[in-house]
Amino acid sequence: MRRLLVFFRDQLNRSAPLLKDTDPEQDVCVLTEHTAPDTTEHVQKRVYVVAAQRYFRDALRNQGFTVHYEACTDPVEQAGPLAQLRRALHEHTPDAVHATKPGSLAQQQGLEHVCNEANVPLTFHNDTHFLCDHDTFATWVEGRTSPTLEYFYREQRRAYNCLLTDDGDPVGGSWNYDKDNRASFGADGPGLLPEPPSYLDDPYVQKAIADVEQAYPDAPGRLTEPFPWPVTPEQAQEALDRFIEERLPTFGTHQDAMWTGRPWLSHSQLSPALNLKLLDPHKVIEAAEAAYHSGHAPLNAVEGFIRQILGWREFIRGLYWHRATEWSAMNELDATEPLPEFYWTGNTHMACLHDALTQVVDHAYGHHIQRLMVTGLFGLLYGINPQALNDWHEAFYIDAWPWASVPNMLGMSQYADGGYVGTKPYTASGKYISRMSNYCSGCRYDPGKATGADACPFTTLYWDFLDRHEDTLSGNRRMNFQLANLRRKEDTERTAIAERASQLRSLVHNGKL
Repeated sequence: MRRLLVFFRDQLNRSAPLLKDTDPEQDVCVLTEHTAPDTTEHVQKRVYVVAAQRYFRDALRNQGFTVHYEACTDPVEQAGPLAQLRRALHEHTPDAVHATKPGSLAQQQGLEHVCNEANVPLTFHNDTHFLCDHDTFATWVEGRTSPTLEYFYREQRRAYNCLLTDDGDPVGGSWNYDKDNRASFGADGPGLLPEPPSYLDDPYVQKAIADVEQAYPDAPGRLTEPFPWPVTPEQAQEALDRFIEERLPTFGTHQDAMWTGRPWLSHSQLSPALNLKLLDPHKVIEAAEAAYHSGHAPLNAVEGFIRQILGWREFIRGLYWHRATEWSAMNELDATEPLPEFYWTGNTHMACLHDALTQVVDHAYGHHIQRLMVTGLFGLLYGINPQALNDWHEAFYIDAWPWASVPNMLGMSQYADGGYVGTKPYTASGKYISRMSNYCSGCRYDPGKATGADACPFTTLYWDFLDRHEDTLSGNRRMNFQLANLRRKEDTERTAIAERASQLRSLVHNGKL
């Protein structure tokens, strides 16, 4: 019985159940570097994925598999994984198609359609890379109108006996040390911190650079050093070891802080390897927990890091699939502004956005607060169409895949889901950015002002956002304090803020902000 084993670009797990009980002499693995013709993607993300795919391809061939592989420089009549599958079905005439459950509803439905069209049975295998399967999450979320990370995270800690005492209580007495992890750097900045490893000289990366430049000459973004993205499981393990040894001890306290020209700080940069399935999240968690028990890293750093992986990452994936058919229509606040051009270039006078966006242009990366409270916050306050903002996020960030991006951007960041992922819009004025970074010290705009030519656009748009959505948000008790402050403003001040907000929109439309 011949089977086609289909792999998407983010499914490079060499231990996937899909590869068990196979017959390399008959079964054919199917994998392509080509994306659909209308796909826009950061050049660095393309290089990263192509290099990792080629290592995966060669590992399969070393196991004796025939790999039906299409490189990005190979000419094809129609590009993309589904087009490749049609060609493979015609060439190999398999008895069945097998695939790991994809990371997006569109991919799943596409596979089902192509296989139905060819009258070939399709079997999906569970993605055992993740630490909470679909059935377990569905049972947990059933009946919850507003699922909360904290309660899910505690169940995950119990399920994996993670950071627990012998009595099953959380070590240190608390489940969550987030309150200890919100400090800014202060005037002296972050100081010297170890740089992440670089894989730019890897021969597969170098070949991928040449091929991507040939196949996608107009891809946005830049290729810059250090290229800290591991493209093999061995490199991913090295990156994990380096993070645990060098940066985990300083990760916790300042994990929300930002600093001009410092993209890496104490963050791990492991999410791209995790999301390509080059790195086992269970091993990541075990390494971090061991660092706490050995005294190498403090509890607030270890717990905060583990919560991102065992908690948030699994929570977001579960929510994506729980409402998979609904996300594409979500726009609770009727946000319709087009994505400003500076999101692709970083060319703006706003120092915080210039630094955060230029960093993405250079590295295809930003840490969670830069995404939520700078690039995402501007989108929320300004009123960018949330679907357009998510499309940009998936295209431009090296770790962004639909299951991870959609709930984070549409839910947590843009409140397009009406409060399902986050119970309130994550709104703030420029004063938050000033408190958590040094961005404002060199900016032409004043975070303390909402009106006038030198008023911070974030501050102006913050009050304008509350004004425009006052009726919608008045039923949310978590917004009471912010709305009460809005209502203390005189009508003349609210009118002036609205006028300045209108001026800002004109400046954005004309590329002058």
